[in-house]
Amino acid sequence: MEFRRKLLSVFLILLTETFYGQGLFESATAADENPNKPAITFSGYGRGSFYGGSRSYDFQSVFGEFGVQGKLSINHAFLFADLRARGGLQYDSLYTTLQLKEAYAGYQSDKFDIYLGEKIITWGRTDGFNPTNNITPFDYFFLTADSDDQKLPNFLLDARWHITSQINLEGIVIPFYKPSIYRYDLFDLNESGDYQGFLHYESVTEFSPFILPAKTFKNMAASAKLNFEFPAIGFSLSWFRGYSTLYGFDIDTALITSLSFTELNYNIYLNPKTYLKNSIGLDFEIPAGRWIFRGETALNLTKDYENNMYVPNPGLQYVAAVERNFGGWDFILQYIGSYTYNFKPLKEIPPYDPGTPLPDYMYSVTYNELTQFNRRIFYQQEKFNHALSLYIGKFFAHDAVRAEIMGYYNITSEEWFVRPQVSWDITDRLQVSAGGFYSKGPDKSLYYYAFQVMNGGFVQLKVSF
Repeated sequence: MEFRRKLLSVFLILLTETFYGQGLFESATAADENPNKPAITFSGYGRGSFYGGSRSYDFQSVFGEFGVQGKLSINHAFLFADLRARGGLQYDSLYTTLQLKEAYAGYQSDKFDIYLGEKIITWGRTDGFNPTNNITPFDYFFLTADSDDQKLPNFLLDARWHITSQINLEGIVIPFYKPSIYRYDLFDLNESGDYQGFLHYESVTEFSPFILPAKTFKNMAASAKLNFEFPAIGFSLSWFRGYSTLYGFDIDTALITSLSFTELNYNIYLNPKTYLKNSIGLDFEIPAGRWIFRGETALNLTKDYENNMYVPNPGLQYVAAVERNFGGWDFILQYIGSYTYNFKPLKEIPPYDPGTPLPDYMYSVTYNELTQFNRRIFYQQEKFNHALSLYIGKFFAHDAVRAEIMGYYNITSEEWFVRPQVSWDITDRLQVSAGGFYSKGPDKSLYYYAFQVMNGGFVQLKVSF
């Protein structure tokens, strides 16, 4: 905690120098004249954000935040840091945190770039659905008006070779694993009801702590991308080997806590577990007059999926998108699909046979339901999965107001969401944003559980400098 206070003090001192002193400005001017002298630039913001109104929580995410970004450049070398101090309420928990969003050193030249540190890298050319983006973890339950807030950094080494002005090769090494944040513990997975007309049951589901992969050389992630940027087409080929930022669940313990002739109480404890995969990707973008066509696909290869419910089958994910502006309105229509190799439907559990020990039978039922839950997470509940998304946006009032809406519908699972938002730049430095998020899905689908936590409205007031 003391280190965080000192770090924040350093940034505030540098920020004060930027506004009230001439030292940093003069350094930047001198750097233009002499590239061997340092140039320091700062920017930042303060904002208040409210997100609330779900069925489970009146206040999902309410906070005030101060952020500052600084860059020190010396010839071809530089340092960059993005520091955010935040305090507020999230899902009934008060918190104060100092987040180092990014902090890395780098070197850039005509032929080679290299970066080392906490950095956010997002691969892919489609909008919001990126099968080739295996690097960046997300905090999907940090709810704000800005979806980029959900991106999390990795500590990584990123090296790029500019083979020509239009072709470059990028390689990334991530020494240790960082997962995305899925707050399934906020979902109400407990069930109750009557079984076969005579037995009332109550089941309680809890989650064990996430045990991350060991920090060893063999568990490091590695990836590479060969990128081409031509006037008629841009495309890239990519490869990733490492643990997925997405993860499933395994049964830790499932036990009967009490049993009578008419009532059964059952506790289930789940372990979050990730899995190792290889992914081969392709993405492209083709401008054609006023139309833009984009596509992205990834072949994901996994092992031991037949014996582990938390490991998805090998499969193919793909997105096809078309973008066009009509009368000042931006439209982006996307098809999102997946194909699951070696798909086998789950076997139905037969009615209870009194000759079968009840704990064994209950474990079979639980195993079957949780396997299906994992398949929903991976969108592998069917051999093919089909979905559509549509984005519509337009500027008004001399580009001071931006109105937009995004909708998503999964044809296979019948889940959907809609997210409208309006942003108004009151001045060059002051912006207000407001909108909402509403989703729904059939019984026991992911959106069925998520809508009770994530639906709501939001408003944000932001001042930048």
